[in-house]
Amino acid sequence: MKLSELEDKMTKSVDSTLRAFNTLRTGRANTALLDRVEVDYYGTPTPLKQIAGVTVPDSSTIVIQPYDASALSNIERAISMDSSLGLNPNNDGKLIRLNIPPLTEERRKELAKVASKYAEEGKVALRNIRRDGIDSVRKQEKASDISEDESRDLQDGIQKLTDKFSDKIDSLLKDKEKEIMSV
Repeated sequence: MKLSELEDKMTKSVDSTLRAFNTLRTGRANTALLDRVEVDYYGTPTPLKQIAGVTVPDSSTIVIQPYDASALSNIERAISMDSSLGLNPNNDGKLIRLNIPPLTEERRKELAKVASKYAEEGKVALRNIRRDGIDSVRKQEKASDISEDESRDLQDGIQKLTDKFSDKIDSLLKDKEKEIMSV
C-alpha cells in the first residue's frame, strides 16, 4: 500500500468530518444545516436539496422552495418530525421558512459536545486507515517483498501521516467550538 493512497483516504476522512461539522447549528442560518434531511418523496427517501431550492435571505432565516408544490407537506414533516434540528417550519402554501433562533448557552455546550463526538469519529476513521496500512506493510515484510528497514520506514511514515491528519481534525474542532460558543 502506498503512502499517497493512505493520504487520499485520510483526506476523505477529514472532509467527511468537516461536512459533519457543517451540519451543526451555530446560531446563523446556513443551508448546510439541511444537508442530512431526507424527505419521503413519492415513497423514496430523497435529499431535500434535490427536490427544493434552499436559500438564506438573511442571517436568521432559511427559505425552502419546493420544485413540486405537492412535496411541501412532506418537506415540512421531514424538517419538524424526522430531523434532529429542533426547528419549526412555517409553511405559507408556496414555500417554507425556517427561523433560526439564537442559541442558549446550554444548547451551545451540547453542540460543542456533538462536535467533539464528530471529531472523535473522524479520528477513529484515521486510526482504522493507519491500522490497515500498517497491516499491509507487515504482510509485505512477512512475504519478503520489502526489507525490515523499509517496513519500519513505511510504518513511521504512516504514523506521521496519521498524526498530521489527526492534528488537522483537532484544529477543525477548535475552530468549530469557537464558532459555536461565540454569541
